[in-house]
Amino acid sequence: MTSTEIQNYLSLRNNMTIATIGRDSIPHLVAMWYGFYQDGTLGFWTFAKSQKAINLKRNPVITCMVESGEAYSELKGIEFVADVDYSESLEELIEIGSSIYERYFGPLDENGIKTVEMMAKKRIAVRVHPRSYVSWDHSKLGGRY
Repeated sequence: MTSTEIQNYLSLRNNMTIATIGRDSIPHLVAMWYGFYQDGTLGFWTFAKSQKAINLKRNPVITCMVESGEAYSELKGIEFVADVDYSESLEELIEIGSSIYERYFGPLDENGIKTVEMMAKKRIAVRVHPRSYVSWDHSKLGGRY
């Protein structure tokens, strides 16, 4: 995919599988909803006591994959290796939490704001800074595999 296609694809409402590295060097994989900070940086939030948060505090690197498609000819995705910054700042938590809420639930109304504020209390915000990308789009293969 081109850079523009990657940005357009990431703007869709997909799940992102993330891999962090555990203390025993074994990858820890989970599916996450994600959003974007106002500056365009990709991010997510997670419970501060979750295994992925513990892993990221110990080793702030991550591998992420966003993918879609049912049939082989529809498979599309992006995998990237990234460094992360994490924060417990309420401002950053509200920013990324609001983005995630809007992407997966719709416009942020008064109830949505209250939900985001309540959920932010036990979470950390994670900014993802990709080092490299690998992408694929089988729809471009024209049936030739």
